[in-house]
Formats: sequence, C-alpha cells, structure tokens
Amino acid sequence: MHQALLIIDVQPSFAPPQWLIDGIQVLIGTLPSVATVERHDESKTPFQKQLGWHPAPDDESLIQADRIFIKHGYTPTPETIEYLKSLKVDRVLVCGLQTETCCLAAGFALFDAGLQPTLITDLTVGSSLDRTGVLGVRLWEHHFGHTVRSGEL
Repeated sequence: MHQALLIIDVQPSFAPPQWLIDGIQVLIGTLPSVATVERHDESKTPFQKQLGWHPAPDDESLIQADRIFIKHGYTPTPETIEYLKSLKVDRVLVCGLQTETCCLAAGFALFDAGLQPTLITDLTVGSSLDRTGVLGVRLWEHHFGHTVRSGEL
C-alpha cells in the first residue's frame, strides 16, 4: 500500500510529550512525510480575540518531515492537500496534536479531497479537553472509519 504520513502541529507551542515525538520519529524516512505548523496571525485566524490564546507566530516543527507547511487555524492549507494528492497515495496516515480538533480538521480536508485519512491512534494527543485523545479517536472512527496503531505499520 502506498501511503504518506501527515504530522499535525508537533511544535513547541503545544508542548508535545516526548513519547509522541519519539514515536513519530521512528516513522520518518520510512514513507513520505508532511508536517503542519500552526502559526499565529490574528488577521487570518482570530485565536486571541475569540479564545484568549494563540500559538506562537514563529513556531517550527519538532519533526523534520520531508515537507513542512505553515497554516493559520485548524485546517491544513490547500497547498498541503494538493501536495498529498500529488503523491498518489492509497491512504494518508495522520498523527500529532489535538486529536479532536486539528487532526479531525485534517481528516475532513483529506476526505473531502478524495483521500483516505487514517488516524494512528497511539501517536496522537488530544486537546486540553481530553489529553487522552479518546474523544478524537471516537469522532474519527465515526466520520472516517480508518484507524491503525503504529505497530501495525
């Protein structure tokens, strides 16, 4: 199966646990990889105005993926989705931070683009609402059906 890895927002602003970084690093170099980095620009996404918080304006990915795309807000950019489509993959493996928000938003964008989003359930961390990510995994299974564990790859 031809697949790619989409790493969502593993960056200093979100203080990812070391086990997540280490687990994702194991996959780097084994398949094409893309990482997103969420940066703050209030003129594009009103995090401060609406939520009273925002990511850093200059964060960098803590994972050295093949390609890194900057985004503002929850959803991957159209350029990110087009790049993944250009790889002609059977599925896109998704991991990273904010299982029930940014990862789920990526799943919807991938699905709407005709790609098969597949969540790596043991390489994701939920938001402050549910750090376990269980809520996000349940939402993912409901909307997209496809999940795997890293040991299955």
